[in-house]
Amino acid sequence: MSSDLSDLYQQVILDHNKRPRNRGKLPTANRVAHGDNPSCGDQCNVYLRLEGDKIADISFDGSGCAISQASASLMTTQVKGKTAAEAEALFKQFHEIVTTGKEPEEISDLGAFAGVHLFPARIKCATLGWHAALNALHGDAAPLTTESHLD
Repeated sequence: MSSDLSDLYQQVILDHNKRPRNRGKLPTANRVAHGDNPSCGDQCNVYLRLEGDKIADISFDGSGCAISQASASLMTTQVKGKTAAEAEALFKQFHEIVTTGKEPEEISDLGAFAGVHLFPARIKCATLGWHAALNALHGDAAPLTTESHLD
């Protein structure tokens, strides 16, 4: 990765952490899920409004490290307007990025998290909001924890 691209990616994470998108409780949500990462202290609630199979609106709230908050913010911008299948495909792509460091073929904000693979404990931080969104999407309101099944 070039130094310029690395700098750009760092700015993406910092920007989403300082100015999170779609932050706050979504009053029109018809699906909600909660995720907890006890090892880091991250907590993330995801609120979805599904219309049929489409994510009509999404938001999140919670607290945690910069990686978890920036990732949740980015996730909301990426899955809004997508179908369930499209959102799941994006999660798979994101998961591959954070676990292997493989950058997407096209430059995208998801690539900002490629460096996370160098810090295995941070993978749970980066994927927490995504896992909560998938639980909400599937109608699974049971709280999830990184101690039980997330990577």
